[in-house]
Amino acid sequence: MAKTGGFAYRLYRGEANLNIIGRRKTWFLTAAVLVLIAIGSFVFRGFELGIEFAGGTSFTVPAVTTSGHELTQTDVQDAVKKAVTAADPEATVGAAQKVGRSGQQQSYTIRASAMKPEQAEAAKASLAKDLNVDAGQVSDSQVSAAWGGAVTRQALLGLGIFIVLVMGYLVIRFEWRMAVAAVSSLLLDLILTAGVYSLVGFEVTPSTVIGFLTILGFSLYDVVVVFDKVQENTRGITAGSTQTYSEATNLAVNQTLMRSINTGLVALLPVGGLLFIGAGLLGAGTLKDLGLVLFVGMGIGVAASILFAAPLLSWLKDQEPRIKAHNVRVLSRRASARPGGERKPADGTSAAEAAPALAGSTPRPGARPATKRTGRPGGSGNRPSGGGKRR
Repeated sequence: MAKTGGFAYRLYRGEANLNIIGRRKTWFLTAAVLVLIAIGSFVFRGFELGIEFAGGTSFTVPAVTTSGHELTQTDVQDAVKKAVTAADPEATVGAAQKVGRSGQQQSYTIRASAMKPEQAEAAKASLAKDLNVDAGQVSDSQVSAAWGGAVTRQALLGLGIFIVLVMGYLVIRFEWRMAVAAVSSLLLDLILTAGVYSLVGFEVTPSTVIGFLTILGFSLYDVVVVFDKVQENTRGITAGSTQTYSEATNLAVNQTLMRSINTGLVALLPVGGLLFIGAGLLGAGTLKDLGLVLFVGMGIGVAASILFAAPLLSWLKDQEPRIKAHNVRVLSRRASARPGGERKPADGTSAAEAAPALAGSTPRPGARPATKRTGRPGGSGNRPSGGGKRR
């Protein structure tokens, strides 16, 4: 029966036959380039640390003057810069951020470098006068960088414990090669997400750290789904000679591809609402930091589980002697079934070179040992010479 339906239908049915594993060198090269770019950004650009990590003084100014005039971001930022530098010429001022819901009382938050209490009081008085706002509504808060350092240490400790526990679970549930591939995909997700933050200049806040820890579970969820199908497709694969391990893995990726896409979309839609509606329209500044890291990390996590974790697993398995011998046996069988000469497997090993491994490979279950017979059934070639009688 001829296949019906377009690409979307075949993708939904798991019949798209996309050669994802066969292009694993392309995915590895792409991942390596992206990781180098991210590391380069870490070294040369660094991160835009929030006040909780860098320390400093934060000023809060109402968005409306006493006369009812609405202040703009530029007005507030210029006024804060003037007041802060007047109190401390060496101080620096960051960008103003508007917080609060539209139609309700809103305010601007501006971060500056650390200031002494008397300098902060002088800056607040100058702000209230220049912007024509109530002095009682202008506030400041001092934040020490030591608190951010403690948060970072606790987050790294949590990450290390999480990876150890995940490695143990995956080794018990699957095998160590799958555990290595899954954790490598997870680390790739974290590095690239951090690289996006560094390149674009997103501010790193405690909400960002919480988001990083949150995407760990999501990234592993999709990888485990794919690996579970790979394990199902490759169970007892060395007993046959129809598929290589990479081909069975590629089939598993195609069969779970639509599920991965659906899972990613279902996860990204509410996170996108949190980011674009909660932070963008409603002005919830804390939601922006959390939603941003979740949106970027989940998107990269879905791509990494398909284009990196599964190809890395197939490469690790192809280095295993038992799987390597099986792959050669499959390709040799195909080569002998059609003209065109010997076909080499992906690792370049010829069938002749792998002959010793093939001799000791696992036979098909129920297969009888091969025996050498001469002549035709019932002919003289099957009878003992000399006309002896059968005993």
